[in-house]
Amino acid sequence: MRRSLAPSQVAKRKQGPDSDDEDWEPDIASQSKRDCRENYISPYRKPLTALTNRPLCTDGNEHEAFIRKILSKPFKVPISNYTGPLGLRALGLRRAGVRKALHDPFEDGALVLYEPPAISAHELIKADKEQLPVHVVVDPVLSKVLRPHQREGVKFLWDCVTGRRIENSYGCIMADEMGLGKTLQCIALMWTLLRQSPDFKPEIEKVIVVSPSSLVRNWYNEVGKWLGGRLQPLAIDGGSKDEIDRKLESFISQHGMRVPTPILIISYETFRLHTEVLHKGKVGLVICDEGHRLKNSDNQTYQALNAMNAQRRVLISGTPIQNDLLEYFSLVHFVNAGILGTAQEFKKRFEIPILKGRDADASDKDRTAGEQKLQELISIVNRCLIRRTSDILSKYLPVKIEQVVCCKLTPLQKELYKLFLKQAKPVESVQSGKISVSSLSSITSLKKLCNHPALIYEKCLTGEEGFDGAIDLFPQKYSTKAVEPQLSGKMLVLDYILAMTRTTTSDKVVLVSNYTQTLDLFEKLCRTRRYLYVRLDGTMSIKKRAKIVERFNSPSNPEFIFMLSSKAGGCGLNLIGANRLVMFDPDWNPANDEQAMARVWRDGQKKTCYIYRLLSTGTIEEKILQRQAHKKALSSCVVDEEQDVERHFSLGELRELFALNEDTVSDTHDRFRCRRCVNSRQVRAPPEDSDCTSDLSNWHHCSDKRGLRDPVLQASWDAAVSFVFHQRSHEDQRGVV
Repeated sequence: MRRSLAPSQVAKRKQGPDSDDEDWEPDIASQSKRDCRENYISPYRKPLTALTNRPLCTDGNEHEAFIRKILSKPFKVPISNYTGPLGLRALGLRRAGVRKALHDPFEDGALVLYEPPAISAHELIKADKEQLPVHVVVDPVLSKVLRPHQREGVKFLWDCVTGRRIENSYGCIMADEMGLGKTLQCIALMWTLLRQSPDFKPEIEKVIVVSPSSLVRNWYNEVGKWLGGRLQPLAIDGGSKDEIDRKLESFISQHGMRVPTPILIISYETFRLHTEVLHKGKVGLVICDEGHRLKNSDNQTYQALNAMNAQRRVLISGTPIQNDLLEYFSLVHFVNAGILGTAQEFKKRFEIPILKGRDADASDKDRTAGEQKLQELISIVNRCLIRRTSDILSKYLPVKIEQVVCCKLTPLQKELYKLFLKQAKPVESVQSGKISVSSLSSITSLKKLCNHPALIYEKCLTGEEGFDGAIDLFPQKYSTKAVEPQLSGKMLVLDYILAMTRTTTSDKVVLVSNYTQTLDLFEKLCRTRRYLYVRLDGTMSIKKRAKIVERFNSPSNPEFIFMLSSKAGGCGLNLIGANRLVMFDPDWNPANDEQAMARVWRDGQKKTCYIYRLLSTGTIEEKILQRQAHKKALSSCVVDEEQDVERHFSLGELRELFALNEDTVSDTHDRFRCRRCVNSRQVRAPPEDSDCTSDLSNWHHCSDKRGLRDPVLQASWDAAVSFVFHQRSHEDQRGVV
């Protein structure tokens, strides 16, 4: 039987010289199988139909006509019920039709910043559709998380920087109190300006955010938190001068509708050092965080920022200016130059009559004229300034209890205090109503003595003025190497507060002081008590600050205490990992204390917050608090410079600064003659129609040991506490008290 061959083999066999064609026959069985396969049609396969519309001839005209017929059929997107554009737009051509807003202005919860004027259908037909303005709507990603007061703030900011509130002025001051979300409002403003305008294009190309060095990383994180990966900001928080210059040159040289890095975040110090590069280009918006740094128009930072080619300017400050009228002028002039005139015009028109009217010996006519000028100034400033108080936060944050704790001096402190007043005789230096440099030094020495005798121990060793022979008052074998809490009334109370907090709660504590020497004492106390702690002062680098704050706020972090220098980190830090804060010493400027005390009562806080303001009873510290509480429209007692002291203190008050009141539980309570208390204990609230003008009207109630509601502080009473009064807190509005 012959086996079947491949076709190639069959062909070779036929062509070969020895082939026998007569003997060869194809395999009939194999051939029949192939025929069956070729003719078989699967029942699941539809038979192909012949093309009937193809021309049967190859004539050129008929071929061209056939092709034109195919191409004349309109393209249809193969998606059912598709109503979008058909993709017929050619590259580089403007699409015809009415322009649309970037986000839907009619969506529920939409925050509309600009609404174009309504026009009739007839006007719409005749109008140039390429020139019609569109709605400006905040991105829903942000508008959904904005609270009502924040929505109002974003609208105010946008109106100001687009020149809609004051003609030809494009700046404003965001003066909301701490914790109201000023950063988020500014991020919403930046994102809107970078993407939208009524002209259907971005309003600006670039933004520079200038902040204290400790907040550069915080701004970077906040932008990433709220905008995700929608843009990439550039944060300058370190590096060599050449490296920073390269980054800044790259940023400032960007142009176009969509620049790759539209936001620069930089510290005041770095901005000042690299002004030459930053002044080369134009910036759409400059935001200055903690803008009260610009209160002096003569400093280099102010001049560097003011020379920036940026028409739109936003200044953020959680503490309204309280020192003097010239600070108002400097800040308002920075954001909106000219609305208050020149410095000389402002002084003649506002400052002189207002200060004259507030003088103690002013006539009724001068007072009336001064009040009128004050109201005129406020009406102008309020057109570009928005301020809301932290009362709004009572809806969103837990209760905050603020307590002023008067601590008795220890016997050693009393003896040193009296010896200093006897020897230094600071009262005699103010007999003429003037205050000398030595008197300012005396103020500092007394404040440090109130904190702890260890802070003036070196002066006692060297026998400086006021401390001659003071070394003999210290205990034998006294050494500054170990902290001795029993030698200071405030340190003794602090020791009790920390011990009770550690053993009875899971709370963390922030310790704040104006002096790094006091922070050194805190460190010694923590090492003695074996408390885990972190410390932030002016010596810490910017990058490290952001890391330790983030680590401390983590619930799993074991560190119990955060030590903070009010000068280095009192502004802007978010320390919600702690809910107890101890303000160990007061500052002459109430704004500084308010900034520092607002570090824990902020968005994200879940626990009841306790604020302890420690004061030494009957000392200069109570005088500082009294000046903070004294109500004035534009001025509060601030001792930053010699002329400030002379302006805010009368001769009698200057003398009282250097007096020690030993026979009181609270000089502040006695001096303000609280009308709610009998024998230093509150027995009633003042009637609503009372004409009481006491400076204690902002305090909710006064307490002795029986009236305390804080177990931690109650346990500390017997140590050195003499008196406590509570700030009018947001719990009052909730009906807790």
